Amino acid sequence: MSLVGSYVALSKPLVLVFPVFLLAWLRFGIGGVAMGHWLRKPAGEPAITPRTRWLLFLESFLGNFLFSICMLFGVSLTTAVAAGVVMSSIPAVVAVLSWIFLRERIGWRSAAGIACAAIGIGLFSLQKVDSATAAVADTSGPWGISRTLLGNLLVFAAVVCEASYVVIGKHLTQGLGPKRISAIINLWGFALVTPLGLWAAWQFDFSGVSLPVWALLVFYGLAASVWTVWLWMTGLKAVPASQAGVFTVMLPISAAAIGVLFMGERLTALQAVAFGIALLGLVLATLPGRRAQP
Repeated sequence: MSLVGSYVALSKPLVLVFPVFLLAWLRFGIGGVAMGHWLRKPAGEPAITPRTRWLLFLESFLGNFLFSICMLFGVSLTTAVAAGVVMSSIPAVVAVLSWIFLRERIGWRSAAGIACAAIGIGLFSLQKVDSATAAVADTSGPWGISRTLLGNLLVFAAVVCEASYVVIGKHLTQGLGPKRISAIINLWGFALVTPLGLWAAWQFDFSGVSLPVWALLVFYGLAASVWTVWLWMTGLKAVPASQAGVFTVMLPISAAAIGVLFMGERLTALQAVAFGIALLGLVLATLPGRRAQP
């Protein structure tokens, strides 16, 4: 999650150069080249059942494809502040879905960690004011729904997609290795976005892209499709999904740290307090409990 936050912050220059669907297509393509040899079935791994194939497709469709679409269009309709507040609900939604579908028990430590994560990131989002909050939003949206409400609903749909990604990933790690999971869901992501990616590439002038931007694109592709997915799936083999969801607080924290250290952004006192509360939640959720005396 720390690596996700860092590449999200560092990918801002890429969005200014590449169209969104072209960027996503190139990302999955770079990941596919890097992980092609991970598609082979290891000797001791069981064969993939039809149910597992369906879960692999859902993992990529919800966590890669639909998440990106809902998030991009949702943020375009609402403010960054409102989107940040909605995104702070990820740990709680992960905990609820893991309780419903995985029958995981949520202990008091995990519950306290989820609450701290939501409060901390919620405070940070409320303080993160940008020019969009000062502008008067156009409230006229489709079907008589205000643009802001529709945007917030789309962002929450992205939250559900991300939470589903965590829960489905936990189930997949019980039968498949992290490397093969990463390679297969990346391949599905590439297939899903290829029509839109080709359409965007047809109209794009690749000759105007500088060498540093290409280097940043390679880092983005490897980090987003290879390193983070492999690390996440490897961790999920040993960590309950509800507890893993608390680690999503590291995404905005690391993104903000990159902004402060490398992009000249400033950290306010309230944001520092919010980060402290979020990190306290992470500590509460991950501290080992007392062992019963024999």
